[in-house]
Amino acid sequence: MVEENNFDIIVIGSGPGGYASAFRAADLGKRVLLIERDKELGGVCLNRGCIPSKTLLHISKVIHEAKELSKAGVTFSKPEINLNKVRHHKNQIISKMNTGISQMAKARKVERIEGTAIFNSNDEIQVSNDKTTQKFSFNYCIIAAGSSSSIIPGIPENDPDILTSRTALELNEVPKSLLIIGGGIIGLELGQVYASLGSKVSIVEFLPHLISGADRDIVKPLERRLKNQLHKIMLSSKVTEVKRGPEGLYAVIDDGSSLKKHNCDKILVAVGRKPNTGNLKIENTTIDCDPRGFIITDDYKRTSVNNIFAIGDITGNPLLAHKATHEGKVAAEVICGLPAAFDSRAIPNVVYTDPEIAWVGLTESEVKEQKIEYEKGDFPWAASGRAQAVGAGQGKTKIIFEKNTKKIIGLGIVGPGAGDLISEGALAIEMGADAEDISLTVHPHPTLSESVGLASEIVEGTITDLYLPKRKRP
Repeated sequence: MVEENNFDIIVIGSGPGGYASAFRAADLGKRVLLIERDKELGGVCLNRGCIPSKTLLHISKVIHEAKELSKAGVTFSKPEINLNKVRHHKNQIISKMNTGISQMAKARKVERIEGTAIFNSNDEIQVSNDKTTQKFSFNYCIIAAGSSSSIIPGIPENDPDILTSRTALELNEVPKSLLIIGGGIIGLELGQVYASLGSKVSIVEFLPHLISGADRDIVKPLERRLKNQLHKIMLSSKVTEVKRGPEGLYAVIDDGSSLKKHNCDKILVAVGRKPNTGNLKIENTTIDCDPRGFIITDDYKRTSVNNIFAIGDITGNPLLAHKATHEGKVAAEVICGLPAAFDSRAIPNVVYTDPEIAWVGLTESEVKEQKIEYEKGDFPWAASGRAQAVGAGQGKTKIIFEKNTKKIIGLGIVGPGAGDLISEGALAIEMGADAEDISLTVHPHPTLSESVGLASEIVEGTITDLYLPKRKRP
């Protein structure tokens, strides 16, 4: 139990942004209270999102790679999946990370309380758990309460066979058939996991293509993989209702021309996320929110209430852990009087499927929409010895430069390790690098990372790893 009820800073939520802001503020000498509704620190990302999903995706990737090695003359027997051990392995990793965060909180003397927080006013918070209800006042507050899975009309919310990303990652069982509503990042990542574990997976997506935020050419290699891996992909379609019949659970799917019944054992709803503002009783404050409930902030992460800040998912897109972490540090530093602001030029996006997809800065579609004159370097991984060696010849690296300045404005990658490779593009955009800067940077050979340099060489006209028709240089 926390004895003193006034703090320099109260942080609501212990996800990547929440604990980052709490730890940074503590490092700067502030007395900090960290409020978390769950028993363990780490938030959705660690306990029910990023980390468990990547653990399972790694298993999925290894299963696929073992199968593909038969083409190289190495054959393994069919994998035997012990679901209890898989679940235990996942939980062990989460537990190790939980312990690490708790130890760091203790070392920094960050005080903690488990419970649900609500605002009583602009300067008072109430925290309730099974044992007590306590009130706390603060000089400053940082809201890092995150988001939760959205539910669409016509779908029962409390049916055990209707999964969210949270319950899907618990991995209680592997259904014979799984219908995933939503062809975005979460839907595709979990779709591959369950397909690798033995489920017959189908995906229904409202839009005419998968992963709407990425360029089509970057997504195509993944689409080819999914067509072989999944049972069915239904684009430009929507689920109108979910019911139970004599044959069990089924969804009614509207493809624009007819209604079709799709039988399945379980349904995973992955249609986006909603802010957790409704849980905080924001209406008891004068904090401004947008029509969807996301908290409005400025570049310093300050809300309309001068001493209340907000970071992470609860402030809107992009809903990414790494964005929340940087915002958390900014909020803590602004509160402590340091010259800080969140003015990042580019935030990387990563889809941890197999193959991975990553992009940062502007996509080619966005460049065209904004009528920006540009040049691009398209380097096919078919021309990369390292990519061929690891069976990744379908991958590609696409780098986009502003035509007049030759400064990089976007990078897209599809292939193994795309999420790691994309950081070079993020740094290049932040540093204002141009095509010459990147092409003259010596990349190690043979690696997948050299594809970034080679894509830049295409624009510079200096590439020797491909033969391209000569063009006039200005």
